[in-house]
Amino acid sequence: MSEIGTALFSKAVELIEKRYPTGWGGAAAVRVASGKILVSVAPDVKNDGLSLCMEVGAYLEAHKLDEAVTHSLCICREDEHSEYLILSPCGICQERLVHWGGDVLAAITTSDNHLEFKTLRELMPHHWSLVNDEVL
Repeated sequence: MSEIGTALFSKAVELIEKRYPTGWGGAAAVRVASGKILVSVAPDVKNDGLSLCMEVGAYLEAHKLDEAVTHSLCICREDEHSEYLILSPCGICQERLVHWGGDVLAAITTSDNHLEFKTLRELMPHHWSLVNDEVL
């Protein structure tokens, strides 16, 4: 595991253990260009139509700070006795990350739950922006 990957994973676990001491837990950790790590959780909602991904809070914080996201990681666990699972960013979060370019590294789900990062360009080689002669 890379130094950055280890730091992101540790910060996400720290937030999950604080915010969700028992039961299900999930959190995201995002690294910005200055090296700062931002963490967030999905907000609790009464109506599922209002739900947001765990990463959104950290992405918004990066926007507020006017800092470019370089790495994004999202993890969850079933309960306090379960292993942490790495979640690839959903399509909407991939589109959110496009703001910072195709070199943003996102942690992906693997069959052995090994922490691995791929660039957005690798995750979306046929991104819709190609019709505008843009290179993601």
